[in-house]
Amino acid sequence: MKHKNIILPTDFSPAADNALRFGRQLFSNRPCTFYLVNTYTPAFVHSRFMAATAQGGELQESMQHESEEGLQQTLERIQAGNADPLHRFETVSSFNILTDEICNIKDSTEIDLVITGTTGATGLQEIFLGSTAVRIMRSTPECAVLAVPTEAEYRKPAKIAFVTDYKRNFSAKVLDPLLELAKEAGAAIEVMHIEEEFKLDKFQHANMQILDEYLTDIPHKFNGMPFFSSKAKVIQRFLEEEEIDMVAMVHYKHSFLEELLREPVIRKVAFHTTIPLLVLPE
Repeated sequence: MKHKNIILPTDFSPAADNALRFGRQLFSNRPCTFYLVNTYTPAFVHSRFMAATAQGGELQESMQHESEEGLQQTLERIQAGNADPLHRFETVSSFNILTDEICNIKDSTEIDLVITGTTGATGLQEIFLGSTAVRIMRSTPECAVLAVPTEAEYRKPAKIAFVTDYKRNFSAKVLDPLLELAKEAGAAIEVMHIEEEFKLDKFQHANMQILDEYLTDIPHKFNGMPFFSSKAKVIQRFLEEEEIDMVAMVHYKHSFLEELLREPVIRKVAFHTTIPLLVLPE
């Protein structure tokens, strides 16, 4: 069984704690090293200048202490509970930007997945991704990211929706994180396509056949959904009707996911879910 290296950013919030719980349960009985990462930077513009002054140095020391103490308390809670003997934990406390630190770890270690908690913006709790999760997805395009909403309660995935328009080629490298997760959980994959056109063109049809071959060893079904209002609402209805446990999308340029990440906040509210989102790198 392949050992997995997983980054789990934490700011010690309920969202981060829930993502940690979810990740540990999702990969129970699987050898894993979890990198618990907390970064800290002064919350003002001239942080580099301030860090060089006595006041800045004291502030940095205080933040470092809080960071290290928070990570230690997180470890103690894990060890006091039902710790999986196959799970190892390494803590990373760093005076850095979170996305930069994730990239640093990824450069020195083969990382399989980043698991991040996500919560809606103040007053817009139904937004499906928080700003931190979006920044991680944009800054780590080579790494799969699992965004776990604060409200998501763990249950072993039985159905994973894979949303695609069949307009790009599929490869083992792109699909591997999804296929591995589905096999390990014994989950079926529900492929979902929004029918914006009357029928698939030859290129789309060929990509659908290639995807079918990749999914040979996994229970799967191809689903077409009529384009009745907006892509967000179509996907939302599909997730609810099929009782989906997790949704996966590939982060291609000009894809629906990228469109959604760039849309104004008020439009993103149309797509809200407590279902974890697996973002596959192109």
